[in-house]
Amino acid sequence: MTFSYESVLSKEFSCRPEHVANIIQLIDGGNTIPFIARYRKEQHGAMDDQKLRELADRLQYLRNLDKRKQEVLSAIEEQGKLTDELAAAIKAAQTLAVVEDLYRPYKQKRRTRATVARERGLEPLAVWLLEQTAGDPSEMAAPFIDGEKGLPDAESCLNGACDILAEDFSDDAALRAKLRPLLFKEGVLRSEKAGEGNPVYEQYYDFEEPLRRVQHHRILAINRGEKEGALKVSLKAPHDAAVSQMRELYVRGDSPASGVVGLAVADSWNRLLFPSLERELRGSFTERAQEQAIKMFSLNLKQLLMQPPVRGRVILAVDPAYRTGCKCAVIDATGLVLDTIVVYPTPPQSKTEEAAAVLKRLIQKHKVGVVAIGNGTASRETELFIANLIKDTPGVSYMVVNEAGASVYSASKLAAEEFPQFDVSLRSAVSIARRLQDPLAELVKVDPKSIGVGQYQHDMPPARLSDSLDGVVEDCVNTVGVDLNVASAPLLARVAGLGTATAKNVVRYREENGAYPDRKALLKVPKLGPKAYEQCAGFLRIPGGKNVLDNTSVHPESYKAAKELLSIFDLSLDDVGALPPIHEWISERGGESVAKAVGVGVHTLNDIALSLQKPGRDPRDELPPPQLRTDVLNMSDLKPGMTLTGTVRNVIDFGAFVDIGVHQDGLVHVSQLADRYIRHPSEAVKVGDVVNVTVLDVDLPKKRISLSMKTGR
Repeated sequence: MTFSYESVLSKEFSCRPEHVANIIQLIDGGNTIPFIARYRKEQHGAMDDQKLRELADRLQYLRNLDKRKQEVLSAIEEQGKLTDELAAAIKAAQTLAVVEDLYRPYKQKRRTRATVARERGLEPLAVWLLEQTAGDPSEMAAPFIDGEKGLPDAESCLNGACDILAEDFSDDAALRAKLRPLLFKEGVLRSEKAGEGNPVYEQYYDFEEPLRRVQHHRILAINRGEKEGALKVSLKAPHDAAVSQMRELYVRGDSPASGVVGLAVADSWNRLLFPSLERELRGSFTERAQEQAIKMFSLNLKQLLMQPPVRGRVILAVDPAYRTGCKCAVIDATGLVLDTIVVYPTPPQSKTEEAAAVLKRLIQKHKVGVVAIGNGTASRETELFIANLIKDTPGVSYMVVNEAGASVYSASKLAAEEFPQFDVSLRSAVSIARRLQDPLAELVKVDPKSIGVGQYQHDMPPARLSDSLDGVVEDCVNTVGVDLNVASAPLLARVAGLGTATAKNVVRYREENGAYPDRKALLKVPKLGPKAYEQCAGFLRIPGGKNVLDNTSVHPESYKAAKELLSIFDLSLDDVGALPPIHEWISERGGESVAKAVGVGVHTLNDIALSLQKPGRDPRDELPPPQLRTDVLNMSDLKPGMTLTGTVRNVIDFGAFVDIGVHQDGLVHVSQLADRYIRHPSEAVKVGDVVNVTVLDVDLPKKRISLSMKTGR
């Protein structure tokens, strides 16, 4: 390796080399990203968890790159073909693509036309042709004529020699590096209708756009259309310019041999180089598009998981359906199931009055404050039914809840263990209620890919998508913190340092021994050692425990510093939660001076001070609450120019989908998201935002609603 990870990563991430070195050491030491982000800020300059994950991913790429370099060097050396110049080039390569280009001429290939030509002994003829000296190629080919080898005449010998040259040209790393930018700059992505097509891809039936300008979501859509057989996709390339560049490299003079080499150049481009580079370019563009889609999915998922909980309310959940009826469940403010029932207000039974009487009794009996309605089949009819039902019930509102993944959860082994007394449909209703009550605690039970806040997630590399989404869930859980004495095993499993097995042990110990009195009691849990304790302890909360610090984000390793900080200002643990403006006092004395006095860094000092002022702090409580409704609109009620309030449900590359209470989400195109120019929708909105929108257009047959968030229209 001719460069250090620290130097490369510090430049790429605009941070100090010593910080990168510390991060690498921490990662290699088995520390989790949430722990590093929260409790080792001084060592990495207070990077956030997302940047740390990106750096960790890049570090892994560089390590894989080095590993591949060693494999390639060894493979070429075994062939006895490794030169000092080639070794230096491989060691200096900064991408896997360059390493593979350098390795290409030495790579074991399947049987090709060039392989056959070499077996027939035509390599010396190819070498002579490439020298392009005077002489008649046919005469030079005559000694190679051999009918038994399939070379009956000079023409067949020259064709074989050209096959060798064509393959050698296509394997030239320098040439490939030169042609890639040309294709990127001047290539045009083309798609057209294939077979009977598919109306979904109608806009791509006759589509052309310069490759460098094609948006990520278009690439993914075109790829899917091609995979489904609805589109034929190709890359229009500057063939003449590419062949001209190749001729400049390989064709010299105007001898007869030069003419033959020119034919080999054209064949190399048309048969080998262009198809190879086309696959490579489309692959790299697809990879970038996938990374962008994964990034958006991760961002949307984070915002969904961090939606504010609906606290202190009894919730009635309704899981809509037609023939099998609406499954209902009532949960109290702690998530405990109080009641379940099935009613039939929707077709074909349409027992509206009977269902209304039953649900009114439930609402009155349990003092229900909010109704959560799943957004699946029959949601529209159920929403209308509930809206009419609560008109005469003051203090009750409703919200349509995204039930994506609820059926997956309700049929899972986890759901069966949690609710063995309920059938699958009733478990789904309970999940819908809890999603409104505490989105994070409930959604951690569902595979993130099933939550449905992305685009083209089924076309993503499964492992890469899972890793990214799992990282998001982990970051969200640890940002919020987890109540050690009430959290479920699935929620605990997402806490830094705890896996599925250890989380189950934590719950089992709690069930057998009662509530945890303090964080230290975790060390008594089987198979939860000092390292796991170090990683998880700061993210676990014990409200009402023996030590008030156990209900803060102060790590046990900093308890001494926290007490020292309090004593500096003549305070004690009894003052935690009702502190005077301690941040101002610290500022007046000088942050660095106070930090030195208590034995921690400035970043850690500030975090401790904030935690002492707000024990049990949940960052979600500082966000606007979810929008609850009491009435409902029909799509037919919408008219251009109407102004409505809605909730952002999904953010994608070309805009955002907003729920405005008509069952069908409306689209705010990126050009309509803000009065200013924005490059991406995420600059203007995020999942869960409550926004004001204006109706631009309503297409009832296609069920499409166009909205605008511009204020200067």
